[in-house]
Amino acid sequence: MANQPAKKFRLGLITATIWNNDGFYSIDLSRSYKTDTGEWRNTTSFHHSDLLNLARCAERAESWIGRQINDR
Repeated sequence: MANQPAKKFRLGLITATIWNNDGFYSIDLSRSYKTDTGEWRNTTSFHHSDLLNLARCAERAESWIGRQINDR
């Protein structure tokens, strides 16, 4: 399906979204937060407390992409 991510990994407020662009994979890393009005938004700025989940999401994304490439 067009414009759908190939895979997502979420840990806490951190999400790694993987996109497949004709065999070239790219990753968006983001953090969810709630506004004062209660609306959920995403940002690419991270708190110190986010870094471990950020690293874990990136590691899971790298491993998943590696498996896709090796399965070709």
